[in-house]
Amino acid sequence: MASLQEKAVSGVEKDVLASGRNACYKARDAFFRCVEADAGHTTPTEVASVGLLYPSQCKILRANYEQLCRSTWVKHFDRQFCARKRTKRLLDTDIGARPISPQQKTTIGLQPGGK
Repeated sequence: MASLQEKAVSGVEKDVLASGRNACYKARDAFFRCVEADAGHTTPTEVASVGLLYPSQCKILRANYEQLCRSTWVKHFDRQFCARKRTKRLLDTDIGARPISPQQKTTIGLQPGGK
């Protein structure tokens, strides 16, 4: 009976088990903390997947992150991080605070000027 359980566990990838996922998440969080801590202080010199740029100080953490997580997960987490940064950058600018112009107030079926 124990041999069947051992066979079942040995056929499972380590990274999908809870301990593997937790190790991946910790490595991911450590890498992104490093990237956030350095934001704007140095010029990012390293390129990750999906065009993510990061400083060379985070290179060791990036290697650990890529080692502990599946490549598809790394790409997914990188995309999430970039999307959050892009959204935050858009919300932090004054783009949303501009008044609506008269051209934007028109509705479908109505001409500007109310006719």
